[in-house]
Amino acid sequence: MSKRDYYDILEIERNASDTDIKKAYRKMAIKFHPDKNPDDDTAEEKFKEAAEAYEVLSNPDKRARYDRYGHAGVGGASGGGYGGGMSMDDIFSQFGDIFGGAFGGSFGGQSRGGRRVNKGSNLRVKVRLNLKDIAYGTEKKIKVNKYVSCKHCSGTGADNGNAYSTCHTCHGSGHISRITNTFLGQMQTTSTCPSCNGEGQSITKQCVHCHGNGVLRDEEIISLNIPAGVAEGMQLSLSGKGNAGARGGIPGDLIVLVEEEKHPELERDGNNLVHNLFINIGDAALGAQVEVPTVEGKARLKISPGTQPGKILRLKGKGIPSVNGYGTGDLLVNINVWIPKVLSKEETTVMEQLRESQNFQPNPSATERNFFDRMKEFFNG
Repeated sequence: MSKRDYYDILEIERNASDTDIKKAYRKMAIKFHPDKNPDDDTAEEKFKEAAEAYEVLSNPDKRARYDRYGHAGVGGASGGGYGGGMSMDDIFSQFGDIFGGAFGGSFGGQSRGGRRVNKGSNLRVKVRLNLKDIAYGTEKKIKVNKYVSCKHCSGTGADNGNAYSTCHTCHGSGHISRITNTFLGQMQTTSTCPSCNGEGQSITKQCVHCHGNGVLRDEEIISLNIPAGVAEGMQLSLSGKGNAGARGGIPGDLIVLVEEEKHPELERDGNNLVHNLFINIGDAALGAQVEVPTVEGKARLKISPGTQPGKILRLKGKGIPSVNGYGTGDLLVNINVWIPKVLSKEETTVMEQLRESQNFQPNPSATERNFFDRMKEFFNG
């Protein structure tokens, strides 16, 4: 399923301000909130879709990458449908600053019966790719040292996973309400329960392996599906592959920074590749068949007789594919004629004879002569 444009999802212009983005998301989230649309799968998908759009467009770095590379620039490695793999807990926890305690506490990271849900931190890793990886896309397996859910307590932090008791302060709600008398009348405020830190329950006996945290330091092998056409500095996001959240919380994301290895013979220019080819005077004058490097290996190239230095020959489709799927670049071969610095006696004799030949005298075209004449007039005033 192809993804819709994030700006279209929130019904905003591409130059929308941060305030416009926040207002648009609030409007969509209220409209498609699951509490207002029970048993409506379409509304739930639109709710997740709007959350994903806001998560990207509200972040300056992610928005810049999206504007430049499209969906591949912000989630090319994660795959999946709308929501980028985001669960309802992800959405409610991540965007609480917009909605506060609205909708009976469903927003603001209080989706589990109004209780606080811990969010694991994001991780950043670098992956080095050669030109072939970039041209065709690749799958990389990397070893990541991170916090993972404790297997002994299933991530709860409690011994055997069930040594819990309901918080006596908030009675399991995770928050407490206070009524204050002011000159405007009574004001009700809601805050996180200080006794259970918003979790609604307390551990009566901690897991001896994770000491009640629910997470342990460990290594995990993660597969990265790198799309073709990525570029140096691009970041890919894998939802839920970051550090595990404490006591059964939501895992963070894994941010993958692309590093491009330098090719010994090919230079990248956007989606085009450039190769500087050096040929001798004889090949330039008489023509020749030569081999040039490509991503796949080698390709044969015809040098026409009389080829001039600086001429650029183009091999269509031998470059890098667009990360958004909009075609493939070309291989541009820049012709350089190699002039030997030292000649043998025989070579000097031959070159002197050629120098006297009328055919070896410079013979600029009419266009070139007109250009040179204008330049003379310019400098002579």
